[in-house]
Amino acid sequence: MGRGKIEIKRIENSTNRQVTFSKRRNGIIKKAREISILCEAQVSVVIFSSSGKMSEYCSPAATLPKILERYQQNSGRKLWDAKHESLSAEIDRIKKENDNMQIELRHMKGEDLNSLNPKELIPIEDALQIGLTSVRDKQMEIWKLHKKNERLLEEENKQLTYMLHHQQLAMDGNVRELEIGYHQKGREFAPHMTTMAFHVQPIQPNLQENK
Repeated sequence: MGRGKIEIKRIENSTNRQVTFSKRRNGIIKKAREISILCEAQVSVVIFSSSGKMSEYCSPAATLPKILERYQQNSGRKLWDAKHESLSAEIDRIKKENDNMQIELRHMKGEDLNSLNPKELIPIEDALQIGLTSVRDKQMEIWKLHKKNERLLEEENKQLTYMLHHQQLAMDGNVRELEIGYHQKGREFAPHMTTMAFHVQPIQPNLQENK
């Protein structure tokens, strides 16, 4: 007994709608994969859910941009305007420049030189020589700056040592003056000091009281 015919309309229940979306999305992607393998077809599927989440599938031997380009050529419909085409051309140009810079960088590092002829090696040698000269000049500049900083630190250290030495001398001088003043005061008071003498008489016993 076959299943009843399902009416194609929006599913009101959000949970049921999400479950149905997941099942049918997986089914569509499965069918796209099958037709791609069985029939050697180029297939691309892009699905957006109601929440904006994207799901996609593309044949292993193809990419979505290439399939869209073929669609544009065969259908006669323009998918991108002049602005987007100009942007795409600019991106391609930047990618090409980046590839060339990567090749030049490998050459500067001494890699992949076997494919170059002697004339192509000359500008690389000149560029390396210029770079070496610049590096040495920069090293000399840093060395001179380092020596200058060393001299400044030495001068500052000498000044601090000189100041500390004089401060120590000043402190020693103050202490010496205090000691001299103390001794002078002692001599001033010495003549006025008198010696006190105590005369002790022996106690005579009272013989009469013992009688």
